[in-house]
Amino acid sequence: MEELRSQPDGLDAAELARLLELHPNTVRWHLGILADAGIVRSQPAARSKPGRPRILYTLTREGAGRAADEHRLLATIFAGALSGLDDGAARAEEAGRAWGHYLVAREPLTKATDDEAVEVVVELLEQQGFAPAADGHEIHMHRCPFHELAEAHPEVVCPVHEGLISGALNALGSDLEVEGLDIFVRPDLCIARLATSRAARAEMPLTE
Repeated sequence: MEELRSQPDGLDAAELARLLELHPNTVRWHLGILADAGIVRSQPAARSKPGRPRILYTLTREGAGRAADEHRLLATIFAGALSGLDDGAARAEEAGRAWGHYLVAREPLTKATDDEAVEVVVELLEQQGFAPAADGHEIHMHRCPFHELAEAHPEVVCPVHEGLISGALNALGSDLEVEGLDIFVRPDLCIARLATSRAARAEMPLTE
């Protein structure tokens, strides 16, 4: 279901078998069960030459909804587990930081300016569904992809978002760091406040 969700145009059994490292017959058997349950549908692919057409499988609307529900359930379980740990917030932030670092591609040995770093972070957050906008060294996020979960477990969900930004800034070699995260300033607004890091300030030449 996850592979089909990522390919809205559909995949055939052979492609799914390769992606999942399963035998095509095994995949066809599972597809048959999913089709009987109304979760996937099949249709012949368009063809430009004679011969037997490929049969493409896609998720139905019900199937796509189930996939989203499963992700919400998994996220809720993990958030609940982390919130019960004494160091849950720190673990959540570290996980977010690792992903922020991973998601930002940067040429080695290059250092982003403040404006470049903010632009890249805003683009990253846009890709993740935060509807962000930059205002100087503030990033205004007008949508939380995990709004309900953040309301229930802000102590672990919000540190993930803070870590995501911090990890991206670090990957960019930026002098900026997250100074603070203002949560739900309004129901549709969280603000990440960025500032020059202590290490960068310490390296600045003193002025008379």
